[in-house]
Amino acid sequence: MKQWRIDDVGASTKYYNQWGKKRFSWRDITYFYFPWANYGFLKRHWPFRGWAKYEELTAEEWQKYLKIFEEHNIVPIVAVTATWVDEKSNLIPFPDKFPQEAAILKRATDEGRITIASHGLTHCVVGSHLPHFRYPNRKAHREFWPDLPNELHKEHIKESQKILENYFDRKIEIFVPSGNIWSEKTYEALKGTNIKKVIAARYMLETNRPMEGIEFIKDDDFVRLHDRDLKLRGEKWLIKKIEEIKKYD
Repeated sequence: MKQWRIDDVGASTKYYNQWGKKRFSWRDITYFYFPWANYGFLKRHWPFRGWAKYEELTAEEWQKYLKIFEEHNIVPIVAVTATWVDEKSNLIPFPDKFPQEAAILKRATDEGRITIASHGLTHCVVGSHLPHFRYPNRKAHREFWPDLPNELHKEHIKESQKILENYFDRKIEIFVPSGNIWSEKTYEALKGTNIKKVIAARYMLETNRPMEGIEFIKDDDFVRLHDRDLKLRGEKWLIKKIEEIKKYD
C-alpha cells in the first residue's frame, strides 16, 4: 500500500495563507474569470477561497481518523510545523498551542500508529504572513526560500528539531518542506541534525547538487493530504479515499 502523509499540522498557514481563485476552468477551458477574487473577505469564502481559513484538528477528531487509519493498516507520516505564528509574529510551540492534540499524536507515535516528520518551524516568512486586503500572500507561506539568509535556515531547522524531538521524545528523521520549497541553504542547515530523508515534490530550487547522508524522496508515490482535507471533508471522505487508493495498489 502507498505511504500516506498529512501536512500542515500545527501551522498557522491554515489561518493566514489567504488567496482567492480568479480563474475557473473545465478541461483547461476557462469559463469564468473574476479579477477581484483577492479583495477583502472574498478570498475567504466559497467559491473564491483558495485555502484558508479553517481550524486545527481537535484531539477528538484525531482519535477518529487514527482509528480509521489503523483499521486499514495505514501508518501515516504526520508532518508537524513546530510553532504557530500568531498575528503579532510570536512563535508558539506546537505542544503549548495545542496540548490535547499534541498529546494524542504523541501517544499514537509511541504506539507506532504514526510517524512524526518535521514540517519546519513556521511554515511561513514571519512578518509577511498576514493576509493582504488586495493581494494573495501565498508566497509568504513558504518557509525556506533560497533568498532568505543562511542563518534563518539554520535557526529554523535547529529550533524545529529541538521542539519536536523534545516533545515527542525521539529522533525526528524526516523533513517535509512547506510548499515543496527548499534550497541548498536548507540542506546545509539539515547537516548535523537527525534528518535522514527529505520528502518533497521537487529537489532543491537552485541546484542539483547531490546530498551526503540525506536521502531525497520524490513524493509521487505518496498519498498526500493536508489536515485541511480531514477538517473540511470528514470521515466518510477519508474512508472513500482509502478505498479508491486500494483499488490501484
